[in-house]
Amino acid sequence: MYAPGLLRGQVAFVTGGATGICRGIALGLGEAGARVFIVSRKEANLQAAVADFRARGVDAHHTVMDVRDPAAVEAAVAQCVRVVGAPSVVVNGAAGNFLAPAAALSPNGFKTVVDIDLNGTFNVCRAVFESLGQTRGNILNVTATLHYAASPLMGHAAAAKAGVDALTRTLAAEWGPFGIRVNSLAPGPIEGTEGMGRLLPESARARLLEHIPLRRMGTVEDCARAAVFLCSPLASYVNGATLVVDGGAWLTGRMSPEELAE
Repeated sequence: MYAPGLLRGQVAFVTGGATGICRGIALGLGEAGARVFIVSRKEANLQAAVADFRARGVDAHHTVMDVRDPAAVEAAVAQCVRVVGAPSVVVNGAAGNFLAPAAALSPNGFKTVVDIDLNGTFNVCRAVFESLGQTRGNILNVTATLHYAASPLMGHAAAAKAGVDALTRTLAAEWGPFGIRVNSLAPGPIEGTEGMGRLLPESARARLLEHIPLRRMGTVEDCARAAVFLCSPLASYVNGATLVVDGGAWLTGRMSPEELAE
């Protein structure tokens, strides 16, 4: 799938890398030649992912970490440096989301999503700055298109992802002089992920497809290919950009609360 050795000699540190889109991204980076260090909150998921990666010939390692805990993030980055080497590719993919009307959303529910998506992204970026300065590496923040227009029932996640995009642009400007690129990947509706399973009832699938110009759901592989490009030397002059991988869905509007309720 990828050019042999495209990322040979690179070390990829991937949060949320045990499941879903970021598992696919981590695998793609590994198949392109990177040594992969994945982190997540559940040991069982991490062990399963690493076993699968190694069976495919990927040099993979892991540790348990919660991106909301700055001390744990620092410790995980230090472990990556000891075990695999200093990260030169960092993917921030840990995220949380659920459907909730804003009027019924608790302050703690809102805070939890912002803490994972936005604060967690900052915690990791800050922790890897020194290593990336040494390797002249890059960061890829996995965001979304929720904030491009109104996203009913997902105001908490939309606010968090808008913050991630703003942080991406700011860090791209601040850290570019250190040789560090910072970009974002914005997936749309991706088939076969836990998040899509929770957020999209099967009964609403046909109606969602009507909103996607390409008339199909995305795949984890679609996201992985885009991520490998942005993290590779092929994108060496791309900085502060957001690559949308959604089949054009963000261009055509969103499902309404009534459609989701149905």
